[in-house]
Amino acid sequence: MLSCPAKLGYRMPAEWEPHEATWIAWPHQRTDWPGKFAAIPWVYAEIVRHLSHFERVNILVNHAQGELEAKKVLGRIDVELERISIWRIPTDRVWTRDYGPIFVKNPANKLALVHWQFNGWAKYPNWKHDNAAPTLIAKKLRIRSWEPKLDRRRLVLEGGSIDVNGQGLLLTTEECLLSPVQERNPGIDRANLEQVLADYLGVRKVLWLGRGIAGDDTHGHVDDLARFVAPRKVVAVIETNPQDINYRPLQENLERLQSMTDADGQRLEIVPLPMPAPVVFRGRRLPASYANFYIANEKVLVPTFNDPKDRVALGILAELFPEREVVGVHAVDLVWGLGTLHCLTQQQPRS
Repeated sequence: MLSCPAKLGYRMPAEWEPHEATWIAWPHQRTDWPGKFAAIPWVYAEIVRHLSHFERVNILVNHAQGELEAKKVLGRIDVELERISIWRIPTDRVWTRDYGPIFVKNPANKLALVHWQFNGWAKYPNWKHDNAAPTLIAKKLRIRSWEPKLDRRRLVLEGGSIDVNGQGLLLTTEECLLSPVQERNPGIDRANLEQVLADYLGVRKVLWLGRGIAGDDTHGHVDDLARFVAPRKVVAVIETNPQDINYRPLQENLERLQSMTDADGQRLEIVPLPMPAPVVFRGRRLPASYANFYIANEKVLVPTFNDPKDRVALGILAELFPEREVVGVHAVDLVWGLGTLHCLTQQQPRS
């Protein structure tokens, strides 16, 4: 494929590489947080406050009323208004990590994006606005866009299902990308997927983990499990209670990681990260994980859950990111929507 991004020198940068902006969508789907929606815009405002001090924040809204609502909340807190842009691009939900553009750039720092097909995690019927957003963003930014296809069929992939080190390594899970019961890319095998990831994101080696955490309705997204924090360093969440449903899957993922090497055959360094105590609301186990942090310019935003392990997780990440300020963001209300900080953000690399 001569015109694919990788052949033209494009790659997906690591999240810690310099950002031009962070993309988010202002919360509007009340049914995603039944009984708790009133608190959610204020959580978003806190996230925007932290981000806007060090990079631009591009906020998607559905209409003029949505823009007014966002400005009303943001106007009451300490944000850098000159670093906030509001874009009227409609969305179905706010999880821009999964349907937003995956930005790539070439050695000349020219920016482009990859627009994967989004189908509502093969679960929800309302996803067409979300799926259209990357094309609209590419047009507004006036940058090139690719739509990955195999045998003339567009490929489904969510941003939360992958994590990269910017140097050819990609982390993902078999549960999400390979399970035959998931209606993402039926009939497409491991080798085909690895080739597509190589062609469109500049990946040289895919590291396959097994299953995700309890409560995750995305079928095993890796951004709740393991994340690159340096080219050969990965944090992996672990559960210390053998009776917990997450214990065995997370141990298996840890064992896999400990035997893995990078694209050049060098062993990875694995740093364990604790899991919080189970977060349960209305009888439902929620996907609370410290791995769902977001690496911004000069800051790392980490979800916290009113748990004694909050301090432990923040301490571990502070040691891993000594040149960035590590900040906890209260996420007990946010996770009722079945996602937290990484799920709702999408980085745009500096070009």
